[in-house]
Amino acid sequence: MSDAGGGGSEEYKREESVALLVIVSLAALSLLSLIAAFAYYCYITRKVSRRLHSLQPPKRSGSPPAPPPRAPPPPPPQQQQQGKESPSSNSASDGAGAAAAGMAVVVAGERGVQVFSYRQLHAATGGFGRAHMVGQGSFGAVYRGVLPDGRKVAVKLMDRPGKQGEQEFEMEVELLSRLRSPHLLGLIGHCSEGGQRLLVYEFMANGGLQEHLYPNTGSCGGISKLDWDTRMRIALEAAKGLEYLHERVNPPVIHRDFKSSNILLDKDFHARVSDFGLAKLGSDRAGGHVSTRVLGTQGYVAPEYALTGHLTTKSDVYSYGVVLLELLTGRVPVDMKRPPGEGVLVNWALPMLTDREKVVQILDPALEGQYSLKDAVQVAAIAAMCVQPEADYRPLMADVVQSLVPLVKNRSAQKACNPNVQASKPLD
Repeated sequence: MSDAGGGGSEEYKREESVALLVIVSLAALSLLSLIAAFAYYCYITRKVSRRLHSLQPPKRSGSPPAPPPRAPPPPPPQQQQQGKESPSSNSASDGAGAAAAGMAVVVAGERGVQVFSYRQLHAATGGFGRAHMVGQGSFGAVYRGVLPDGRKVAVKLMDRPGKQGEQEFEMEVELLSRLRSPHLLGLIGHCSEGGQRLLVYEFMANGGLQEHLYPNTGSCGGISKLDWDTRMRIALEAAKGLEYLHERVNPPVIHRDFKSSNILLDKDFHARVSDFGLAKLGSDRAGGHVSTRVLGTQGYVAPEYALTGHLTTKSDVYSYGVVLLELLTGRVPVDMKRPPGEGVLVNWALPMLTDREKVVQILDPALEGQYSLKDAVQVAAIAAMCVQPEADYRPLMADVVQSLVPLVKNRSAQKACNPNVQASKPLD
């Protein structure tokens, strides 16, 4: 019994010695690894330091110190700007402030888009005073001004707080820095300093289409002075703006807030599409959609987008159709003060748009005598296709442009041949 006990004790000691040896060996290996890693680190650090030192040019002895920077010249007196701009010209009146300040641009961005400081734009707009304010849009107040080179511009001071406001600002800068079309409002520059977000645009002297369709009240009931030819030219140029976004860009850009107040007019009433804060990149698959939060303006939002959140270029086509109805009828998209059945423009007008006899009944009374019945019926048919409840039945914007071009060209040719000729009466 004692021999067996002694043998077990010796075996235990041997196992203990082996375990201790293994532990010591592992500790030694770990220490060696650390020493090797540290040595390699020192080697690499020394090598990089020598490399950087060799790249530095040798110092020249006796070279004079660089002269101190000159102070900028005093800004010229602010220039007075004439021209009307409305709340609907939010986008158009963005960059005005920087101009009046008479101060040089700090940084040139991609494709000529400039970066201004807040101080420049603040000085340019008289401290964003009320005298320079030309409108209040959904994303902030708009101020006017003049750049040092004499360009009239407009400055939008965005006041949308939080992440949503930041995303809208970044989207507009990103898109307008890259997109180039004579039918889109041009971005001159921007400012992102601290908590301030400002956009600087071309100045559009005649503001937004909405204020010319409804001049007396801004949104309903006014008597428009826009004649038929001007309305059709605006319709064509706005269509070309959307066509560019949908057909010439890959993936396509969906405006998502196309409406009459976002169609801006220059001094000659040429139209440009503006306000891309809610724009979304569409699907690059034919017939595809993107799913997103439902945003937009009541009366312009396509029904399938409102119900499902599925957004396609055909959503913009619907909104365009609503604007075309505004141009035809002189009515706002939603006016619940009207008689029953007439409160929603699309619901009221759609059944009559394809009826030759009823088309005249829905046209703006201010257009009387300015159009031919044939032209009115054709434009009404285009509007009817655009506001179809089923997205698949709506045309592409390229098709809309092709349909409007002959109407505008023919009218222009007739007026060029005989400026005194009057359009036929509606029922001729």
